Amino acid sequence: MQTTELDPALSQALDNAKKAGLKLVIGNKNYSSWSMRPWVVLQAFGIPFQEIRIPLAQSDTSAKIAQYSSAGRVPVLISGKHSVWDSLAICEYLAEQFPDKHLWPQDTVARANARSICAEMHSGFSGLRNAMPMNIRAELPGKGRTPDAQADIGRICEIWETCLSDFGHHEFLFGEFSIADAYFAPVVTRFQTYNVFLAPALQAYMERVLQHPAVAQWISEARAEEEVIPKFEVTPD
Repeated sequence: MQTTELDPALSQALDNAKKAGLKLVIGNKNYSSWSMRPWVVLQAFGIPFQEIRIPLAQSDTSAKIAQYSSAGRVPVLISGKHSVWDSLAICEYLAEQFPDKHLWPQDTVARANARSICAEMHSGFSGLRNAMPMNIRAELPGKGRTPDAQADIGRICEIWETCLSDFGHHEFLFGEFSIADAYFAPVVTRFQTYNVFLAPALQAYMERVLQHPAVAQWISEARAEEEVIPKFEVTPD
């Protein structure tokens, strides 16, 4: 009987995941942009993990999340006996645990820029978040265009234009798909939901992100969910 040998990199990833016992605690895929980011990273780079999905805004949500993190929020990465919370911390942890996967760009300058835009996304863009919450199932063209949201859209377009021009020599912000693209994937879904008009080059980038297998899988599973959380719903005209 013939046996098929695993690719050494995949074999190492499987061993690392098995030893670490990676589990990712997330919220609703339709609404939880922060959960989407590390989930897409794990899926895109073929890092094995177990998904634990906890619906948000339920009577038992806080108690269920508290089983995994005292911070009381998702996402949470469980690695063996330890937990890592906060999406950016999770992505950094994964990059350290799986260096051969090159989750960040390999070039020093590109990597610094990728980290900078992820940190900016992590700490800013409250106008966009508040006026245009992530809702993958919805179609809300033109909604949520507050002055603050419009300013955030303009800044995001500037980031994308700069990265694609300076570093994106292939398809994504820094050439190959990276944490940076996963970090902006929820923004891409927002732009689709609210039908944000983009320049052709940025629209083409957005389509490439939407078509990435990991992002497409998240979107498909988000659309299959049935929970409705009123505070995340924007009423269409």
